[in-house]
Amino acid sequence: MTNSPNKKFKLVFASWWFAWALMHYSVVLNFGATNLQAFADSFISNILLAGCCLLIINNMRYYVPRQEKYWYVLVISFGLACIWLIITRVLLWSFFKSDGSYLAMVSNSSTVRYGVAFLMLGCMATMCLLFFTQKEQKEMDGRKVEAEKLAKEAELFKLRQQLQPHFLFNSLNSISALVSSQPEQARKMIHQLSDFLRGTLKKEENQLVNLDEELQYLELYLDIEKVRFGHRLSTIIECEDECKTMKLPPLLLQPVVENAIKFGLYDTTDDITISISAKSINNYLEVVVTNPFDPETSSPKKGTGFGLSSVQRRLYLLFARNDLVETKAENNLFITSVKIPQVN
Repeated sequence: MTNSPNKKFKLVFASWWFAWALMHYSVVLNFGATNLQAFADSFISNILLAGCCLLIINNMRYYVPRQEKYWYVLVISFGLACIWLIITRVLLWSFFKSDGSYLAMVSNSSTVRYGVAFLMLGCMATMCLLFFTQKEQKEMDGRKVEAEKLAKEAELFKLRQQLQPHFLFNSLNSISALVSSQPEQARKMIHQLSDFLRGTLKKEENQLVNLDEELQYLELYLDIEKVRFGHRLSTIIECEDECKTMKLPPLLLQPVVENAIKFGLYDTTDDITISISAKSINNYLEVVVTNPFDPETSSPKKGTGFGLSSVQRRLYLLFARNDLVETKAENNLFITSVKIPQVN
């Protein structure tokens, strides 16, 4: 019951009708008909009935009833059974009009014949209705999943694209400030920025990357920030060897570290150290970013703007979970923990 019935379906359909025709032949023979009459009765009746079933199947391919589906099954079964009975009786009468006893048997069995045809056509119509309704629902679900996938990919792409200008504007402002006072540092920063942006364009082609690769680009970003802030910024990166091949979305850590720099450096003149550690816990890659803050001048608990919210949204779109990003303030330290499930 597909748009192009395969050989298996044709074989099953033909085998079923052959078995039913043999049963019909046997029943008519037991009622006193000759072999020829039983064969003709079975052949004509079941060829026409099979044709009616094929008509139902073909009709359902192009029209699947909605609200009226129950009436549709009833009406089409009733109507086709009536047409089938009339044509069958006319054909049998034309072939055996000289045999009154056989025609009387056909006439007396009309009610039973009609009932069997009605039930068989009703069953076929119901089966077709269920099959094509499920097929249509499956196609609709497939289109819905595809549309949701496209929407998710579009939102992920938008989030990644929003990160670049956010970081780029800060870097360009720093370059502008360095051009007159420290031109060598400005040129160095331009080269580093170029390398970083070139790398991010390549990474956007992949949905997941290795942690080792992500850390390489994170170090490019940190080199740029160290040019901006000089000796005031230092970093410690700790990564277990087994974590280096674990997967995470590209450029996921950069906004987390940028948030740490923002709340660690912007409200103080002291030197700070930002630590980044990665470890494997129960099939999760957990990355923890820690930065100091001044409780009198900074409000790290409010530091969940675009950077961290974009990270949380990206992880939700990929893994359908809202508990993968956690932040807390503890002993003048702001701690951001990001968990990435590892999909086998």
